[in-house]
Amino acid sequence: VQLQASGGGLVPPGGSLRLSCAASGRIFSINVMGWYRQAPGKQRELVATKTNAVQINYAASVKGRFTVSRDNAKNTVYLQMNNLKPEDTGVYYCYFKNTFGYDGDYWGNGTQVTVSS
Repeated sequence: VQLQASGGGLVPPGGSLRLSCAASGRIFSINVMGWYRQAPGKQRELVATKTNAVQINYAASVKGRFTVSRDNAKNTVYLQMNNLKPEDTGVYYCYFKNTFGYDGDYWGNGTQVTVSS
């Protein structure tokens, strides 16, 4: 599975960004797509994931500010990030997993998000 992400950048506190990530390759009917992030000097952490059904999982720190959505026909996941804070700064990685027929975790190359005035 290949993941192509886009949409990072530099925004001031309180600003918004939208990330997108398209998956291609060996994609089965039941899967999970989403986002993790890694700040400098910290471990990679969950931001949000969504199955191609309805199950959604958010990190507590982003609930109410970030929204994960999917276009299943395009195998694409989006992350709308509003009211961004400096602590949201980091490299955001797209994530994919085939839930049925699991064959590993797949990661995109990462896109930088910087929240700074």
